[in-house]
Amino acid sequence: MVNVAMLSAWHPHAKGYAEELRKLPEAKITAVWDEQPDRGRKWADELGAAFEADLNVLLRRSDVDAVVCDAPTNRHVEVLTAAAGARKHIFTEKVMAMTVKECHQIAEAVRKAGVTFCISFPFRTRPDTLFAKRVADEKLIGDVTLLRVRIAHNGASAGWLPRHFYDPVTCGGGAMMDLGAHPMYLARWIMGKPVRITSMFNAYTSGHAVEDNAVCVVEFANKGLGVVETSFVSTHSPFCLELFGTEGSLFVGGPDDRVRIISNKSATGAKGWTTPSELPAPLPRPIVLWIRGIREGTPIPFGLEEGTQLTELMAVSYTHLRAHETPEHLVCRLLLE
Repeated sequence: MVNVAMLSAWHPHAKGYAEELRKLPEAKITAVWDEQPDRGRKWADELGAAFEADLNVLLRRSDVDAVVCDAPTNRHVEVLTAAAGARKHIFTEKVMAMTVKECHQIAEAVRKAGVTFCISFPFRTRPDTLFAKRVADEKLIGDVTLLRVRIAHNGASAGWLPRHFYDPVTCGGGAMMDLGAHPMYLARWIMGKPVRITSMFNAYTSGHAVEDNAVCVVEFANKGLGVVETSFVSTHSPFCLELFGTEGSLFVGGPDDRVRIISNKSATGAKGWTTPSELPAPLPRPIVLWIRGIREGTPIPFGLEEGTQLTELMAVSYTHLRAHETPEHLVCRLLLE
């Protein structure tokens, strides 16, 4: 049995992770900490778990083996290094930390403690994205010259995102920093090492201090380009991933949620657009991979290195914005100190 403490209900995904854990017979939620004690006590009562107002007291509990971190992003370095120092296994919401320097601090603490670490990259567990990775790696459409990936919702325009998600200090940014993390880590995973990023962010909704509509263009070391799109102001916006190569193209998702490929290198000699007869098997959800990694020592495909790579992309994308910002967009700065 892995006894787990939930560290904050700040992120909207926190309660979903708790529900996933409650369905696993090999895991048990035993304690809760929250930077807002009233919220934490209420959640602990709902979970039937103990509440600790002091993080260090919680981390000394003998009935806590591991922690799930959904604290504000600007507190990740504090929370995660403390958890590692107490030799607790760590699952964390993205992004890993605000700066690459903070990621290195976390990584050093985790490696020193020898604990199991997982960052939540759920789009890397899907059959369709696993197939896209295979298409790129095996050059099934030749060399990939352009990737486009879009993940968006209407949390700002429809008003259902919590107000604290528009705080540039605790969040570090807006739509790109949060939802845009998914297309960012997919782009890095599929295309490889980035060398240059340019950003265009704006705020469609009024009264918010961060962007809710954002696009980044990334150049990779292989000369391929990536277009990363995200939004808090898009309704009925399906997940889309597109690869364009020297010998063909791949479309994933879209309105009909299909995988379609066309290639001059088709092994079957098929002409025109086709749907693969079989996709890779899905991986378990990230939190399941983490629990298995703790119990069985099985590898976790997204950990410290991948988390640091994502923060690097985010930090540079917001640095570019700051370098080209106009006075009315000063509020979108990422604090990189």
